[in-house]
Amino acid sequence: MALEHSQQVVHVCACTTCQQHPHSSVAQEHRRINRLVATADERTRRLLAGFLAHQHGHGGIALFSRITGLDPDTISRGQRELRRIPLEPAHRTRRSGAGRPRAEKKVPAS
Repeated sequence: MALEHSQQVVHVCACTTCQQHPHSSVAQEHRRINRLVATADERTRRLLAGFLAHQHGHGGIALFSRITGLDPDTISRGQRELRRIPLEPAHRTRRSGAGRPRAEKKVPAS
């Protein structure tokens, strides 16, 4: 589930702590993480989630997947990108040709 927050989609954490105790300090921390993730572009989102999962240690990928709603493979990719030295400059968010086709190129179905 996600909430609309000033034209940014903010994921609502699905962990048991946030569900059972929505006003706890843990739930507040998860909301802050999700607001930060919502403001980032795709690459920064991957790197941030990968960094946080790495800092958590064992089980970090699964935990931050639940907190942020990101796919575990995306978080793993962020961790791999962080291990690369030097970090590649962010000229593009996606690889060339990636993403959805432009609306102008779509041919309507008959």
